[in-house]
Amino acid sequence: MVRALSHRNYRLFFAGQGTSLVGTWITRIATSWLVYRLTGSAAMLGIVGFAGQIPTFVLAPFAGVWVDRSSRHRVLVVTQVLSMLQSFALAWLALAGTINVTDILILSAAQGVINAFDTPARQAFVVEMVDNRADLPNAIALNSSMVNGARLVGPSVAGVLISVAGEGWCFMLDGVSYLAVIASLLMMRLARTAPRGSDRRALEELRDGFRYAFGFAPLRSVLLLLALASLMGMPYTVLMPVMAAGVLHGGPHTLGFLMGAVGTGALGGAVYLASRPSVIGLDRVVPAAAALFGCGLIAFSLSQSVALSLVLLVITGSGFMVQMASSNTIIQTIVREEMRGRVMAYYTMAFMGTAPFGSLLAGGLAARFGAPRTILLGGCACILGAAAYALQLPRLRRLAAPVSAEHGWLRGTGSGLSDAAVLRDQAGR
Repeated sequence: MVRALSHRNYRLFFAGQGTSLVGTWITRIATSWLVYRLTGSAAMLGIVGFAGQIPTFVLAPFAGVWVDRSSRHRVLVVTQVLSMLQSFALAWLALAGTINVTDILILSAAQGVINAFDTPARQAFVVEMVDNRADLPNAIALNSSMVNGARLVGPSVAGVLISVAGEGWCFMLDGVSYLAVIASLLMMRLARTAPRGSDRRALEELRDGFRYAFGFAPLRSVLLLLALASLMGMPYTVLMPVMAAGVLHGGPHTLGFLMGAVGTGALGGAVYLASRPSVIGLDRVVPAAAALFGCGLIAFSLSQSVALSLVLLVITGSGFMVQMASSNTIIQTIVREEMRGRVMAYYTMAFMGTAPFGSLLAGGLAARFGAPRTILLGGCACILGAAAYALQLPRLRRLAAPVSAEHGWLRGTGSGLSDAAVLRDQAGR
């Protein structure tokens, strides 16, 4: 389950990024609570979420071209330093007592610009940290466990810290946590590689990346289902302060526990994926997880009990995490290496880039119809999307199997099995 940790560079990254992500989740909760405390507006929560995520949607395709041309390691060092400075800026304004919603909007947008470059670089860099490609699916699953382990710890810490010391110290702690991942990146030993520069124009490479990602049906379908879940389902996290305070009649502690429940489910889903020996059958997991996510959202929207909501959010968190990480694994195992940065940029758009529109839509719908009905609608959309994906799964499997066999992924290794034997095995499963 932890075989990817045998690789030194990945082990360093796992430790450093895991520490930093706890701080990131602390800041996410503190920001949401601060905005809601200052404004009391569900719509403003949506606007702040939009401001923080829309740069990723706009810039990610161009960032993907840059990542394919540049050192992914160097890009990550720069983005982590800039993220640290952004957190310190939030802390300074909050501790000085001068912070307002405009400040939060500007700094959230700045972080969105950083994330547009950081996320595709980080996703594409995983393959460089794992010397044995057979361990790549396990590394992706461990990445998800790292993110969601931090989601489990961070919101709980944030709920307590907000109550005791205020939001400013949450931002300060996040800024300090970036030192861990920066140090881990600088300690890595990486093989020298030839520059990825290209004589072609960036717009030409951008067009090629789009044609490749959306011209190949298995990639296109995975990306579209993930985009739907992010657009319609994931905005429930933006509305969580409203659910915690307005529906469940709690405070920052309640918000922290609710988000911690999401992290618990997501961590469980990541452990399940890490325990899988290969990618065989993972294509069936994607629609099943999307449907589970939708069912969890529907049930949560109808809950009036904190205890029941915690149980339902465990299910919800598990469903989305398994869908997201399975989608990542499928994409990484069938993508061409020279297109990896650009395709992972579209994955970033699907996962994070569509979220600003979802946040804006959810904020507006919640202000008009209420947060519970908005979350209910998102759950229904996820179930419909999962059903549509499942119906076309046999065709997608036939199209993807030759590529997976060529890359040696169906067994997790290039084990010397003939393509015909591997394809027969895939068809039988």
